[in-house]
Amino acid sequence: MPNITLKNIPDQLYSKLKQSAEAHHRSLNSEILYCVEKALGTTKIDISTHIETARKLRLKTVSHPLLEEELNQAKNMGRP
Repeated sequence: MPNITLKNIPDQLYSKLKQSAEAHHRSLNSEILYCVEKALGTTKIDISTHIETARKLRLKTVSHPLLEEELNQAKNMGRP
């Protein structure tokens, strides 16, 4: 996979990228890639492939149901 080096990034832009990366739990590199893909568009996704992947994942988790209480505990974990 090709690499690219960004030079002379304005401080304000760098700060915004870093804040956005932290807010989305991504690395700075991943955030930059996300922004570039969003700006330039991405390739068309194959819906049938995604549906098949979702079905396979659902089959893996069918014997591990989550209770509403467990979901609420997970959502509230780390919140004040």
